[in-house]
Amino acid sequence: MIRAETSKQNFQPQPVPLPNPNNVRILWRCLSYLRPYWRLSVGAYVALVAIDAIALITPQFIRWIVDRGIGQHDTPLLIGSVLALLVLTLIKGVITFFQGLWTETASQGVAYDLRNAIHRKLAMLSFAYHDRTETGQILSRAIQDVDRVRFLTGRAVQRLVDALVLFVGTAVFLLAMNPRLALLALCTMPILAYRAFWFGRRLRPLSLAIQQQLAVLTTRLEQNLRGARVVKAFAQENAEIARFDRENEKWFNLSVQSTRLQSTNAPLMDLIANLGTVLIIWYGGQLVIQGQLTLGELVSFSTYLAQLIQPIRRLGQIIPVIAIAAAAGERIFDILDTQSEVRDAPDAIALPPVRGAVCFDHVSFSYFRRHKILSDITFEARPGQVIALLGMTGSGKSTIINLIPRFYDPTEGRISVDGSDLRCVTLNSLRDQIGIVLQETMLFAATIRENISFGVPNANEEQIIEAAKAAQAHDFVMETPHGYDTLVGERGITLSGGQRQRVAIARALLKDPRILILDDATSSVDAETERLIQLALERLMRGRTSFVIAQRLSTLRLADFILVLEKGRIAARGTHEELLRTSGLYAEIYNHQLRKDEG
Repeated sequence: MIRAETSKQNFQPQPVPLPNPNNVRILWRCLSYLRPYWRLSVGAYVALVAIDAIALITPQFIRWIVDRGIGQHDTPLLIGSVLALLVLTLIKGVITFFQGLWTETASQGVAYDLRNAIHRKLAMLSFAYHDRTETGQILSRAIQDVDRVRFLTGRAVQRLVDALVLFVGTAVFLLAMNPRLALLALCTMPILAYRAFWFGRRLRPLSLAIQQQLAVLTTRLEQNLRGARVVKAFAQENAEIARFDRENEKWFNLSVQSTRLQSTNAPLMDLIANLGTVLIIWYGGQLVIQGQLTLGELVSFSTYLAQLIQPIRRLGQIIPVIAIAAAAGERIFDILDTQSEVRDAPDAIALPPVRGAVCFDHVSFSYFRRHKILSDITFEARPGQVIALLGMTGSGKSTIINLIPRFYDPTEGRISVDGSDLRCVTLNSLRDQIGIVLQETMLFAATIRENISFGVPNANEEQIIEAAKAAQAHDFVMETPHGYDTLVGERGITLSGGQRQRVAIARALLKDPRILILDDATSSVDAETERLIQLALERLMRGRTSFVIAQRLSTLRLADFILVLEKGRIAARGTHEELLRTSGLYAEIYNHQLRKDEG
């Protein structure tokens, strides 16, 4: 209760605004995903109308049974009528089964298409989008928001249609039977509808807050799982538990508020609904006593009202669900409508097989066009050259190698490969000719074979083994329980750092790229593993234009030229020997970080 009171102070739900054209457009767009399943949807709505028709006829049938069978003591008629009513109920049950099946199949199809569309879009978006979007938010949209749209395209809209058809049909039958009693019976309906609408407007902001807080929780949990080793290494388990508990408490308090609102609404709706029943029995009973209404008609009136109350009461659930689905749809379409900052130009052409000449022409880059990382970078790498990038942390080394495969586009200047501007060629044709091996090696939770052949899915066994041997990986692979069919854990956690890096090198070798990007850091492995990795890297770089974030003196000595970066600019360039003579910054880095390698 203390938590709930805290929530009340922290968050006061404000009524949602009345539907606006934007919400309507979003809802229509959500419903448009039913188009591939229109046959199922039409069948479901036809079945719904048939179910409602049976529901509207049934009270009349009951009236006839009461007045004729029971009222006139006609036992054969009573038995026949009851059997007919049973058959009608069975038919309704069969139609309801198919209606539910078709509805759920269509709505699950919508969820399937939306999740595929989200995954496809996320795969195509540039790194800039992922840099500014939390993983938990994306997961929330792909799972929870899609499920809300699924319910909208399925049960929610159908229940709305069901309520409308039943209300209109019931009103017609009641007015035809007894206009005065019908008006009395229906007088509580506007109050029920108003209460449902009022409830929906106040539940939506709470539901949105709960959605957002759940996304925060998901992000927090995902980060803790991903960084479990760091958390334990710094003995921060209790601190992370406390942080998660605070976010979880916010979610709990919001959920309590939502529950309180719904718990208050349910009995109030019951009271309003039962009021109509009481009025019918009171006034209708008097009409029966006076002979102005038959007992069967009174029973029929009560039956109509009872079956009408449930759909109207559902409006209290449907209206907020539709409102929440509009918000969920907006969040989903925010992803689907995002234009990748790096994409193929309309007239982009496929890059032909390249020799590997790479040119940076006065290139500058700023993250989100605010935080400048590179300034006026100009250099040219000829085919087959090794270019080493050296500099302190934050000097711009990683940004340069991220610009070559167009993970980002420069904010100023031009990058070309064999004279072709990267923005004028297709992304796939460019990246197909680039191999990347970084220190933080990413492997998938799949077999070693699948990880090696990731860039060349149709590679045969012989090619995979040849690449693994060249990467000095074959021997350790054969020592694993199932060889190349051995499953590696998430991010390759079941392999050592050196083994992961050699699998990544094999993956790059199998792709046979003309341009190579790599980080040759091996500080976290033992001397023998370092030697094996170095042999594999030298084999990998042979004959390719290679860009290396240099961490070793041997790499610098192999380089055709070295770019020394400082605060996003090229502070010096040249060979190892030249830079030792001409660059104080290079000499400082060499003496403090690299000289120990000479022994």
